[in-house]
Amino acid sequence: MTSNESLTRAEQLLARLESTRGELERLSQTEDADRALEILGELADLSRAVEEELQRAKRLAEDEADARG
Repeated sequence: MTSNESLTRAEQLLARLESTRGELERLSQTEDADRALEILGELADLSRAVEEELQRAKRLAEDEADARG
């Protein structure tokens, strides 16, 4: 995987995060506390995945720069 591929993956995860956040916002109108808790868990998982992917992209970019000289 290259740093660009990792950044693309992070962007995809961010899009999912935003979509899920929108779902939580819509859900706030229905007072479905159980589903809201599920969505908050999903948001936390997605946030962690984005952070991991950004860290991976950083490491890959550094490795690629080192390999170029």
